[in-house]
Amino acid sequence: MSKILITGGAGFIGSHLTSYLLNQGNEVIVLDNLLRGNKIEQDVFSQITFVEGDVRDFDTVLRVSEGCHYIYHLAAVLGVDIVADNPVETMDTEVIGTRNVVQAALKNNIKKVVYASTSGVYGHSAIEKSVDEEIMIDPRTSYAMAKRYNEIYLKAIYEEKGLESVSLRFFNVYGKRQDQRMVIPRFFEQAKKNLPITVFGSGKQTRDFTSIEETVKATVLLGEQAKGAEIFNVANETELTILELAHFIKDITNSSSEISLIESPQKRYDYEVERRVGSSDKLHALTGFRPNTDVIEGLKELLAVNV
Repeated sequence: MSKILITGGAGFIGSHLTSYLLNQGNEVIVLDNLLRGNKIEQDVFSQITFVEGDVRDFDTVLRVSEGCHYIYHLAAVLGVDIVADNPVETMDTEVIGTRNVVQAALKNNIKKVVYASTSGVYGHSAIEKSVDEEIMIDPRTSYAMAKRYNEIYLKAIYEEKGLESVSLRFFNVYGKRQDQRMVIPRFFEQAKKNLPITVFGSGKQTRDFTSIEETVKATVLLGEQAKGAEIFNVANETELTILELAHFIKDITNSSSEISLIESPQKRYDYEVERRVGSSDKLHALTGFRPNTDVIEGLKELLAVNV
């Protein structure tokens, strides 16, 4: 059994990670400022230590990480519109928060930091093929640039101080308890109410949707097995256009919604990558695991638990 701190553990990915690690028999501490609410299930919440606080407060991070073996650092500002409207807070949370996590880990002799990065660091790179961790990156947004900075910072900290870390580039995670800042729950909500399903741009842009269950499994496996300071994609390796996604959701909900193509707001421009699909070869080579849930089956399962 390990003692584990999860920053941002009350969020979408964090709440699922909290449940997973608790069910493995670990002692779990969650640090979250609750600005986006608490997604941790009640029966899980009663079995963990929860601390309401901000990852940008070093004294708090130092105190709650004392005695921990690992820190899973997920605290972040999320959602395209929120990030676009709050670039300073976004970068402060990333840069100051990660620095605090690292310094607390060093002071408290913590084994490893597992950091939630993003596939957004690839930007418009390799538009014609799937991206792997060795390809030239092209971060375009404050969020992606801060994530890439932290990947470099963690690598430098390992080389200088010996603190191990693993940075995980997530690809469009979806699943239970995700809120409508993200495209899949927004489409489901519109379809269930028979409202227009609003698709930005042409809808031909592609994404690589990865289930929350497989994302969490990969995260924990890499936390346990990765050495040094490495970067890994966590991707389903399957492309789906946003227009296809809208039609699939309309069909499985038996909705009468129209699918409406609307112009993307200017502030979303840098986020509107035309094509993105990732390679999980590096993840598979180390752990033997590769996300492979069929997206359509995943959507049907998601609908079944959210009817």
